[in-house]
Amino acid sequence: MARAAQDAPAPIVEPTLVLQQVVTGGPDGDAAWSISIGAGSISVATGRAPSPTVTFTQDVETAAAVNRGELSAQAAFMTGRLRVGGDVQVLLDRQQALAEVTDIFALVRADTVYD
Repeated sequence: MARAAQDAPAPIVEPTLVLQQVVTGGPDGDAAWSISIGAGSISVATGRAPSPTVTFTQDVETAAAVNRGELSAQAAFMTGRLRVGGDVQVLLDRQQALAEVTDIFALVRADTVYD
């Protein structure tokens, strides 16, 4: 993931936007990583960010279904399978910038295998 982010063109976002992803109930326990978008760069870090702007939390089954295209993130949210915390207004305010980075992880998603 870090390589995909490093090679991707990034929008200018000020202040930096930190999106935290938490996937619960995996075979090795919970997994967490964050994506930081700001100042024309994107970076990915494993673990929990010290102060994320927005946090997305879902169980491993939901994450797999969304990744495979079997469930939309919106449907997961509406049914309570995806929880969103933090400053959600930022997602609305930064829609254009987020749309620009949506597909940089397509290859990562394609290579992800779920047991």
